[in-house]
Amino acid sequence: MRRLAVIGAGYVGLVSAACFADFGNEVVCVDSDEGKIEGLRRLKMPFYEPGLLDLVRRNTVESRLSFSTSVDEAVSRAEAIFIAVGTPASKTGEADLSGVRAVAKEIALHMRTYKLIVQKSTVPVGTGAMVRRIVQRHCRRGVSFDVASNPEFLREGSAIENFMRPDRVVIGTWTKKAENLLSEIYAPLYLIETPMVKTTVETAELIKYAANVFLAAKVSFINEMARLCEALGADVQVVAKAMGLDRRIGSKFLHAGPGIGGSCLPKDTAALVRFADAAGLKLLIPRAVQDINRAQREFVLKKIEKAVGALKGKTVGVLGLSFKPETDDVRESPAVYVTKAMLARGAKVRAFDPAAMQAARVLLPRVEYCKNAYEVCEGASGLVIFTEWNEFRRLDLARIKSLLRRPVMIDCRNIYEPDELRAMGFKYYGIGRTPRAV
Repeated sequence: MRRLAVIGAGYVGLVSAACFADFGNEVVCVDSDEGKIEGLRRLKMPFYEPGLLDLVRRNTVESRLSFSTSVDEAVSRAEAIFIAVGTPASKTGEADLSGVRAVAKEIALHMRTYKLIVQKSTVPVGTGAMVRRIVQRHCRRGVSFDVASNPEFLREGSAIENFMRPDRVVIGTWTKKAENLLSEIYAPLYLIETPMVKTTVETAELIKYAANVFLAAKVSFINEMARLCEALGADVQVVAKAMGLDRRIGSKFLHAGPGIGGSCLPKDTAALVRFADAAGLKLLIPRAVQDINRAQREFVLKKIEKAVGALKGKTVGVLGLSFKPETDDVRESPAVYVTKAMLARGAKVRAFDPAAMQAARVLLPRVEYCKNAYEVCEGASGLVIFTEWNEFRRLDLARIKSLLRRPVMIDCRNIYEPDELRAMGFKYYGIGRTPRAV
């Protein structure tokens, strides 16, 4: 058992703290937001993530997990301190490290004995060295410490499984002492033979960006193929399936859709471009990913306009506002971007999402939010599916058709089969799909 502190009770911090506690460690999760901490003490989760409430409840009841607003208290007790504060993109795309700097300084001011300071947030290469300089400048003379990088690879909607059964754990350190301590914290994962990638801090920092931008590139590639399929009369679903059967390529992230979204892939692509620019390198593929993603959203908007006609005065139904299912995250969601554009063109939008409507209201106050998918369809000139929630895969299509003013469906996730929908009388539009030849 180790005593750990996790600073930042956002998505990465809270999931990490709960999972570390479930490993048998004593963990305190710290955040400056008193309302959030008080809510967590009452078992009120600040975001939607399947299984998180049960995990937090179990570990708080068993006194392994606690919540605090005091960095002093957390640092004094902990052997290792994980920095998990947000690093949002600035207006120019760089990662905003002000939170990391502030936390590094605060940790330094409260250190009395050796600490391992672990950077968990996604940060540009060189951030670990920056944290080390800040701590050296502000800590008491004679107090030793190490800085490490331990990037997260959590996928929203399956974060707990990702933490407990990861593809790999990356441990970036500059000293053997830090490597041994961080490896010991992850000792439970050795029992399931989880690969441990042990490297330098700088390499660990780059691994997270390289992985995320590569995934974004796979999505961008298949979206370009989808547009080509529509131009040539081919089916992107079959193209993607055949590509994915090649083990060198794999099937993951080869799903055509409205573009990438969420808190990681767009932000990390922008940040990689920026810190590569600072290093004097113009990276072509990450820049292309950004261009393709912008183009894909416009492509979807034009598809909706083609299906529905001029949007001014029309009512459009929208199913799904989160950037992916099993999360309430609407950051960089293609659904939000395209819905804003429809509203700007004079459309009225009615929408439903199983988890993300509260978050979406902040960004889309003019949307009429409905209680279910069928209410969305009442009198609408077309239905757009943006997010592949399971409940949208099993809709009563005859009822949907009867409720729509016109039987038009724009299926941005290719949930349904084009020929089946057209046989029912729908005017169906998928992404990169054409009817089978008769």
